[in-house]
Amino acid sequence: MPGDSRTTPSASTGTLPDGAYSVRPDVGAPNVGTEPDGGPLDVLVVAAHPDDAEISVGGTILAELAAGKRVGVLDLTDGEPTPHGSPERRAAETAAATDVLGLTWRHNLGLPNRRLREGDLTARGALAGVFRLTRPTTILAPFPTDAHPDHVAASRLCDDARFWAKLSKSDLPGTPFHPPKILYYFSVHLRITEPASFVVDVSEHFDRKLEAVRCYASQVIEGRPEEFPTVFDDLAARGRYWGWAIGRTYGEPLHSREPVGVKGLDGLV
Repeated sequence: MPGDSRTTPSASTGTLPDGAYSVRPDVGAPNVGTEPDGGPLDVLVVAAHPDDAEISVGGTILAELAAGKRVGVLDLTDGEPTPHGSPERRAAETAAATDVLGLTWRHNLGLPNRRLREGDLTARGALAGVFRLTRPTTILAPFPTDAHPDHVAASRLCDDARFWAKLSKSDLPGTPFHPPKILYYFSVHLRITEPASFVVDVSEHFDRKLEAVRCYASQVIEGRPEEFPTVFDDLAARGRYWGWAIGRTYGEPLHSREPVGVKGLDGLV
């Protein structure tokens, strides 16, 4: 997208622009990135790994972008090692998925995969710095209950960094800012019916969401069963369930720990 500030690698070569993705995120300090071109973000999705955002709220991202919102994704780690991936390959897959979605901004914080920790003050400060730089109206964070330790840690890091971002007299980059809203999406490894507070109608965007997910071939295609049910069958089934729940074709659930306000009943579907 011309004029945006996505700090993503080249999809065709996997090469990394200066100051963008760290090929080995367990080396060196976290990189908070740069402010988005064009002003603050409306929505920032924080994901433990590249592909979490696409799988969980890819349709919601596309719906918000279609409504003219400025949407960014912050991947906390590069997601490696995995059986069929590499840091370079995951970077190229992420760039391809970013192009499919048409994101306003994307960055990788460079934290160590498999070793996210709730009490990591360096990680908390770096994430708070990103919140100050991007100034999102709404944060979409991982749901706090999961079998994946990185997802659990990422959720708590989001809560803690949101609080830190508003503090004065700190050495954090940028000026104090408290993101007004935080909602939680479901990227869970538990076989549960997610406790949704509301469901986003993503019917018009579901096919493109799956296109973005397919960019991560090393994670969702290679080494996966080819017979029914595939990863994509499961995504379609879950999307269809939540669409059925609201009387639409496809939906994505979100959770709020606080009451959700609406401007009027005509906003309900």
